[in-house]
Amino acid sequence: MRKILFGVIITLTVLFTFKYCGDKQEEKITLQENSALIQEQIKNVGKLVVTEGHFSEVFTYKNSKAVFGDLLEAEKKAVVIVNADVTIGYDLSQIEYKVNQETKTLEILTIPEEEIKINPDFEYYDIQADFLNQFEAKDYNEIKETVNASLMKKIEASDLKSNAQNRLISELSKFFILTNSLGWTLEYNQTPVESLEVLQTLKL
Repeated sequence: MRKILFGVIITLTVLFTFKYCGDKQEEKITLQENSALIQEQIKNVGKLVVTEGHFSEVFTYKNSKAVFGDLLEAEKKAVVIVNADVTIGYDLSQIEYKVNQETKTLEILTIPEEEIKINPDFEYYDIQADFLNQFEAKDYNEIKETVNASLMKKIEASDLKSNAQNRLISELSKFFILTNSLGWTLEYNQTPVESLEVLQTLKL
């Protein structure tokens, strides 16, 4: 009787051990699958998110210099019409992240800075220049630098940057939806993202 009871105990112990190891193996496979799914999602989102805008401006360029001491003043001027296409983008392939399988956490470490590109088209009208103060290459370069600086101020004052950030948050929300559906946690800058509302309040 003792031998039979002893055999039953050994059998149950072996079965329990196999089942426990099997469950652990299944859990490990699930974690690996989830990890691969998360990384694939990041790869799919890793693209350039772009917001576009257009600006039209009219500038009057003037330049004067004294010649022959202060006896004469030579002037040159032009009317410049500028049509500029502006794009603000985030290259999401540059996102740095860490997948922690043990804590089931996707940590977003850094998000790339926005890229602002200005493509202006210049048209010059009513160009006037005295003989002693002609237009030169440096004048056109000065006009371009002044125009770009002015356009950058207008971009800062417009809603283009906020629109671009909203698109960025929209892409990042896909990470939250995925991790939340898998029972994982999304973190940014060591802050858990517990809802889409929290994601929108983060300083990206």
